[in-house]
Amino acid sequence: MKPWKTVIPVCCVFIFELLGTGVAAAESKDGGKCEACHAKVTPNVVNDWKLSKHAGMGIGCEACHGIDHTTAEDAAKAKIPTPETCGQCHADRVEQFKKGKHAIAWAAMEAMPTIHYQPMAMTEGMKGCGGCHKIGIKSPEQIATLAKTGVRFGNASCDSCHTRHTFSTEEARSPQACKTCHMGFDHPQWEMYSSSKHGVREELKQLKIQNSESAAPTCQTCHMQEGNHEVRTAWGFLAVRLPMPDDKEWTVDRVTILQALGVLDPDRKPTKLLDVVKAADLARLDQASFQAERDKMVKTCNQCHSINFAKDQLQHGDEMIKSADHLMAQAIQEVAGLYRDGVLPKPANYPYAFPNLLTFHDAPTVVEQKLFVMFLEHRMRTFQGTFHASPDYALWYGWSEMQRDLTEIKELSAQMRREHSTVQAK
Repeated sequence: MKPWKTVIPVCCVFIFELLGTGVAAAESKDGGKCEACHAKVTPNVVNDWKLSKHAGMGIGCEACHGIDHTTAEDAAKAKIPTPETCGQCHADRVEQFKKGKHAIAWAAMEAMPTIHYQPMAMTEGMKGCGGCHKIGIKSPEQIATLAKTGVRFGNASCDSCHTRHTFSTEEARSPQACKTCHMGFDHPQWEMYSSSKHGVREELKQLKIQNSESAAPTCQTCHMQEGNHEVRTAWGFLAVRLPMPDDKEWTVDRVTILQALGVLDPDRKPTKLLDVVKAADLARLDQASFQAERDKMVKTCNQCHSINFAKDQLQHGDEMIKSADHLMAQAIQEVAGLYRDGVLPKPANYPYAFPNLLTFHDAPTVVEQKLFVMFLEHRMRTFQGTFHASPDYALWYGWSEMQRDLTEIKELSAQMRREHSTVQAK
């Protein structure tokens, strides 16, 4: 058998020597203590670690948790890993991760206008929004602030997909690894994918009904080509981008949506929020960056389909965004008109005379909440269902719902105007 130093990556050897262990943590005196105690206290943690590649390479507890915690009384001294912890050995993957949208998930949650209206357990306690958005990187200051409120965990990011303590690559490559977060209200990708022909074939492979060598793309096949941890898409999460299209009607519709997102002001000029979007790389803001992501997707599709077919299908997705945007813009203008005509008071915290689509369920009236649902649930399902090859989501849970939303918003608007006129007459 080879000496352990020829098996473990050089960076990991350096970590162990830096910690003063001299040998792999699992073989060290302190490593032995960790296992002996935790086999009784948290036996499944120890068992998962034993199943991991880390254990096979002699990478023990101290490599990630340090050497300060030695007894049950000083458990708080155990270091909680961050992406930098993983980056000591997996630097290339962590650097890719930091360039992608997952890395800004925590910052994106914190930036929502009314996020602090929610119960702390939902956000910082990670039982709602924070439960998925914890994958985002937190600064040392944020981690320290969370620790002061009693929240010490949820800083590792990588373990959102590579579940501790097995940290299995095989698990992270499975579509089920994405299921916890990518489902439900505003992004039911799991439901779309698993009911699509792609997802059905993958399930049949897992059930060993379909041949294991047959084609069945997973989430990772399309969104993490060659294992790239950036996880980027051409349209981005909200399907808004620059430059504006040649189609004049679509340009007007997209401007309206960007105004309701606070990126453009009523005069169509960029706001400071656009600088934030640029800095975080939240959206594709030039044709080159959009095309680069689109070309990657076409190349992936071409593994199973002709290039002509792939481009045709992706073009249908673009067209659905265009159609959805037209319905969405009409609804936004309907509510903006209520503000403008004094029928509906504009909330004081809205900077412009446009509804704020990101206030979610904290929008103050029924018509404004209906608008938020139309945008974040039904518009999302319309185009995401199309791109994920899920006819039911594209139509019944998406487009059909948008049509009904618009009808209801117009009817509510007309009713509010009638009531306003009656009050004014009196």
